[in-house]
Amino acid sequence: MVLPIVHYGDPILHKRGRPVEAFDKALLELANDMVDTMYEAEGIGLAAQQIGLDLMFCIVDLRDTERRFRYTYDGASPPLDLIMPMALANPVVTAVPKPTATAEEGCLSFPGIRGDVVRPETITVKFQDVHGVAHELTCDGLFARCIQHEVDHINGILFTEHMPKATLSALEPELKKLKKQTLKKQR
Repeated sequence: MVLPIVHYGDPILHKRGRPVEAFDKALLELANDMVDTMYEAEGIGLAAQQIGLDLMFCIVDLRDTERRFRYTYDGASPPLDLIMPMALANPVVTAVPKPTATAEEGCLSFPGIRGDVVRPETITVKFQDVHGVAHELTCDGLFARCIQHEVDHINGILFTEHMPKATLSALEPELKKLKKQTLKKQR
């Protein structure tokens, strides 16, 4: 089921998620609904906050992107079709601080708004799947960027908070307009 996506200006986007404690049918249904929502919006990742939930849960799917990244999943490199879409519960990211990379990012909660963001190039993320099984993923490139973006969401951090000041300043009029529209819809 496709769910409504929360836009910039909604306070839930700045709320840190609660840990996932129940690995049950409801979590599996949530994951499936989030995948449907992400696909409908033509995204590659979606966090619980983006659908109005304060939960440490996100999903990613990079199968339809250029595969200019490396990864190991639990010590192996299985085909993406075996691990995607990937649901991450209670993810904890450890970034390799250098090197960093600058790339343009967008966000489903910021329709039509894109800007350069600097992030570590390589990360390791420890998480649980929808069944509560622990996993460890090490990745770089777009895979690492996507996971960092979604894990930021579940920690109440927005991609605009990682933008250089000049980029953010240039986007300020669009951000104010989107925030105003969001607040107007909430009334």
